[in-house]
Amino acid sequence: MTKIPTTGRRYLKDDVWHDANGPIPGYPDQWDPPMTDEEVLAAALSDPDNPPLSDEELSRMRPASTAKRVRRKLGLSREEFSRRYRIPIDTLRDWEFHRSEPDDAARAYLQVIEREPDAVERALAPAAE
Repeated sequence: MTKIPTTGRRYLKDDVWHDANGPIPGYPDQWDPPMTDEEVLAAALSDPDNPPLSDEELSRMRPASTAKRVRRKLGLSREEFSRRYRIPIDTLRDWEFHRSEPDDAARAYLQVIEREPDAVERALAPAAE
């Protein structure tokens, strides 16, 4: 069996295991341990079509926005994230494309969504009558 490179924590979604890269084939008892850093580097160096970025190339890159990182971590589309957490889609898009930055309150809200997404969703749900 080949090693499956995985990142971050693994979680079960719709009866399929996922990590930060998406679905992971198989089940935990079938997996080999994740690749070590050395194995990842060796695999990257051996790929002529996709070599690792140089330090100069990395320094020019801009990290993903907080909004995009949180949305992707939750596995939601932009539309679903916008609707679920009541953030105007145009505002969310502007944050994700770095056209504007969330203010302090919005950054705090994104942090709460990241840490407790279900609690935020419950708090925003319509009250039962």
